Amino acid sequence: MNRLSQWQLVQRMNQHFWRKWSSEYLNRLQQRPKWCKGNVGFKEDLVLVKPSENSDTLKWHLAHILKLHPDKDNLVRVVTLKDNQGVYKRPVT
Repeated sequence: MNRLSQWQLVQRMNQHFWRKWSSEYLNRLQQRPKWCKGNVGFKEDLVLVKPSENSDTLKWHLAHILKLHPDKDNLVRVVTLKDNQGVYKRPVT
């Protein structure tokens, strides 16, 4: 096995570990207050850190909440975010 093949294997293993860890382990640690209480702490002009969509381990983005979208029961379930990639709506989790 040459060095390029070894490097590619190590990179695949790293990506596999990161995907599994971020999807399974981190989800266990996150509390879900939305299941017990209403949404707490979401305000317009709040800056937060979000992972990139492609699950890259080194790329996390700052996002700015532009607008809250409350539901019929006045709970915020969707927010409009702005980051360096654009403006989009995301569900609150």
